[in-house]
Order: sequence, then C-alpha cells, then structure tokens
Amino acid sequence: MKLVATLICMVLAITTLQAQQITVTGTVNDETNSPLAGVNVTVNETNANTVTDYDGNYALKAEIGQALKFRYVGYGTIERKVKNKKPIDVQMKPSVTLDEVVEVVEAEAMEVKKMSIRGKVSEGYFLNSSYPVNNQVSNNESYDKIQENIFKSVKTAPLSTFSIDVDKAGYSNIRRMINHGQKIPKDAVKIEEMINYFSYNYPQPKRNEPFSIITEVANSPWNKNTKLVKIGLKGKDIATENTPASNLVFLLDVSGSMNSANKLGLLKSAMGVLVDQLREQDKVSIVVYAGAAGTVLEPTEGANKEKIMKAINNLSAGGSTAGGEGIKLAYKIAEENFIKNGNNRVILATDGDFNVGASSDRAMEDLIEEKRESGVFLTCLGFGMGNYKDSKMETLADKGNGNHAYIDTMQEAKKVLGTEFFGTIYTIAKDVKLQVEFNPKKVQAYRLIGYENRLLNDEDFNDDTKDAGELGSGHTVTALYEIIPVGVKSDYLKDIDDLKYTNTNNTSNTKELLTVKFRYKEPDGNKSKLIVKTLKDNNTDIKNTSKDFQFSAAVALFGQQLRDSEFIATKSREDVIQLAEAGRGKDDQGYRAEFIRLVKSYK
Repeated sequence: MKLVATLICMVLAITTLQAQQITVTGTVNDETNSPLAGVNVTVNETNANTVTDYDGNYALKAEIGQALKFRYVGYGTIERKVKNKKPIDVQMKPSVTLDEVVEVVEAEAMEVKKMSIRGKVSEGYFLNSSYPVNNQVSNNESYDKIQENIFKSVKTAPLSTFSIDVDKAGYSNIRRMINHGQKIPKDAVKIEEMINYFSYNYPQPKRNEPFSIITEVANSPWNKNTKLVKIGLKGKDIATENTPASNLVFLLDVSGSMNSANKLGLLKSAMGVLVDQLREQDKVSIVVYAGAAGTVLEPTEGANKEKIMKAINNLSAGGSTAGGEGIKLAYKIAEENFIKNGNNRVILATDGDFNVGASSDRAMEDLIEEKRESGVFLTCLGFGMGNYKDSKMETLADKGNGNHAYIDTMQEAKKVLGTEFFGTIYTIAKDVKLQVEFNPKKVQAYRLIGYENRLLNDEDFNDDTKDAGELGSGHTVTALYEIIPVGVKSDYLKDIDDLKYTNTNNTSNTKELLTVKFRYKEPDGNKSKLIVKTLKDNNTDIKNTSKDFQFSAAVALFGQQLRDSEFIATKSREDVIQLAEAGRGKDDQGYRAEFIRLVKSYK
C-alpha cells in the first residue's frame, strides 16, 4: 500500500508539473547564426502563436510537456518540447519549398478555423486567427490600379515632375503576403514604398535647410545599355526631447470587420507601443467608431499612461463602419485642443473597410481635403488581411497631409509607433515636389521607377496651391530613374518624328546629365522655397557605387519582378540577392537581411 501511495504521489507531481504554465522564451537564428525575424512560433496543443522580433527573440505562454512548432517560409519546420523554464533556442535551416510551406499553413488554417480561436495574449503577442485559407489574396482586398511608368522621350517631355512619398505600407503588406505563401497582386506592388521602407545613410543637412540632397548615376544592373540615376533626400534629425508638444487623437475602428486577433487584438498591443513614447507635455484623446462614432477618452496628459491604456484595452469590436462620422469627430476634438507650433495629428487605425456615411473614395477625399486646412495632419495605420482596403487608406493619407503604414506584426508596430514615431509626426517640410530636367545631348529617354500615383503636371511645380508630400524628421526619400543615353538603340523607346519648331540642341553644359529642382514649404508656411542641384554624367559600374545605391536598386529590381515589368532584362531572383548582399552594409536593425530572406523564400 505504501508503494502504491508513493507511485500515486509521483504521478500527481508529474501531472502538476506538466500542467504548469510558464512563459517560454528563446532566440531563433538562421543557418549563418544571424537572428531570424518573423518566425511563427506556435504551441501545438493550443495554437497559441507569436512571432520572433528583429533580434530573433520570442516569448510565449505554454505548459511543460507541450510542443512548440517553429515555421518560416523557405526553412524546415522545427518542433521542440517544453521541458522546463530554460530558454529554447533554435537554429533553422533552408530545406523546404514554398509549396510545402503553403500546404502547412493551409492545413493549420483549417484547424484554426474549426476551433474558432481568437483573442489577445498578454505581453504583446496574440493568437493568429486569420491564416489565409489558400495562396490567393482575398478578392475583398482593394488596391488602386497602377499603370507602370514608360520611357519618355526627352524631345517631347524634357521635364519629369512628382511629389515625394514617405509611405511604407507597400513593403510591409508584401512581406505579409510572402510570409503567408500568397501570390502578390501586381497593384499591391508600390516600388517607391518598397524602396522608402528602408533607411539610408544620407548626410545630414547643412546650414538651415530642412533636408540634404544626394545624387548618383551608374550603369543599370538589369539592362546593359541603360543607366540608373538615384536622387535621395535626408530630413534633418530632431531629437525627441526637442520636438514640440503633441496633440494626438487616436481614431480607432471597432466595427465588426475588426473582430479578429490580427486586427483589433494587434491594434491594442500596437497602440501600447505608441503610448509608451508619450511625454508629460503630450496629450491624447480617443475616438472610436462602429455603427456610430463616440469619444471614449477625453484629452489626457501623456504621463497618465495607465488611464490611456485602460481605455484602449476595454475596446471590443462589433457593428457597421461609420468612418466618415468618426473622422469628423476626431478632427473636431483635435481642433478644439490645437497646440500652436505643436504636433496636431489624428491617428487613424483601421482595415479601411468604410461602409456607412461618407464611404466612397471620392467622398472621403473631399472630407479630408476640407479638414486638412485646419492644420491637423493625418496618420493612417492599416491592420489585418482578407478585406484590407489599401486604396482607401492611401487616399486618406495622401489628402490629409499625412502618411500611411501597414502593421502586420508587433515588430512593425515597434518600428512605426516606437523608434520612428516622433520623426514621423514631426513634419519639417510639407508639399515637397521634385522636377527633373534632362539634358537632350546626354539623355534620349527616361522613366521614373514607381511613384505612379504621385506624378504631377509640370506646371504644378511652381504652383503653391498644389498639394504634395510631407517629410518628417530623420526621414529619407529615394527616387530612381532609368535613362537611355543618346546614341543607344533600345526596344523600349518608340520612334517619333523630328520636331520642326522645337530646338532641343541648345544646352549650356554638355557634361551635365540632368538638373534636379526641389520645392518645399515650412510646416506652417504657404510660400515654397527652391533648391537646385545638378548631376554630371559618368560610366561607373553599380558595383563601385554606395551601398545605399546598390541596395535600393535591388529592392527596385525585385519590385519590378513582382510586377512582371516589361522594362527589365532579368527575372532572376539571384540577381536581386547578389545586388542586395553587396548593398547590405552595416544593417544594425536587420531590415536588409530580412529583405534578402524574403527574396530567397518567394517563389
């Protein structure tokens, strides 16, 4: 009897130990021992899920005896049993094809759907209840049609004019699709947003100018008879403690379409990152909208973080989407609490699925254009998948003197709302326009890569009533042109008759390739200022240019491959990888390494 009692006690002890829930932590590295960000870590028995951060670290609730599954597109799946409280570190190795990963994701998607798992886990990670059920992006997601820029003849169009774009949503949205094994719609590929997602080591501005300008030219890495021109801007870095007080109105979508973990659940955790950044001099209000709009937090000092987070954590989703009413109310509160010479901004967080009130793109555009005259800027944060309305989010951001980001993970939330946030909201120049004049003795044709929805009429450059993009503290903006030199035969350029009345042979400096003009306004100004810079021609191989030039060219090439562009001579992913590896540079945060892994994994 004594022996039986002892055995029973041992069994009970083991059972109790196995039922003990702990926080499992660890680090995931790739085959080179570099941190691997974005790895899906799942508890087999409960489907609780998190992803690794940019240092490869993760934290997840599990019980002793349960198993963790580690998955990353292009890498072999690994399982590890939870035995104790010690960290579980994993090294992943490339082995599986994308098709195999898609099958795994699809199978688990069906299982997750059956169990109807949803909700948020503490400590900033969440249950992922929205796996794609196939490798197609849902038809309910909407993207504006993009008509790729073509080569233009310098004879007939010597000027190229466009607005800057600091939006970065295009890259994180594509990353989401690749990580879920989905095919990418061409219209979701915004090459300028892919390029501008990354920071570049451009020099700080001199004197009192708000930004510096850098230009480079080299032989094109994807067409042997063309050249590539890079134009880069760098906004002046302003220390956080030196930025003025902020008047922020959080406008949060709590409609029924947000009722999933990677929408409202992720939104709550993401807003916590932003709240951590607030200072005593900042103030926050919270407006929510579903079937109607309402205020859930009156203006509150940034130091009262507990009160702000309580209001956010109490939110739940349900009802239709009265987005127009929410925007009106948010701007009303922002205007009533306006801080002169401060940061006054509405921060909209939604999947963009407006369906009550002002819902059409045109109606929303008119509403935001009217409201921006108040001096209140707009930031749009996109969440979720399946019915994500990128077209509406971009419309709102463009017309509201603001910017647009897509948050797919907590890592992206920390980037957008943490390390980069005060740089984003502190606008140092608005209505920034570029106009490039090409020298007809050097260039016979050119095309701007990306920026299709940012093109301006040439006469808009000098018209201060025309809206353009904003530049925040520390931001970099990069634009690439591909040019066909004079004397080069190209299938990309169609013949036109010689012009009878226009003389294109006069130019003052035959060594200059082009002249770049920049116009911008002070954040509270109405009259623009002008900066002019020229670029001389050379025949440098891109391998001998800056790391930034090589990496931005790699991103542009990958974007063109995703769009199946007619203007590139290589469809090889290896060409992208080699160019990106050469331009990887210091890469402190690991974003460039992540890009290289995405290219390797995309099929």
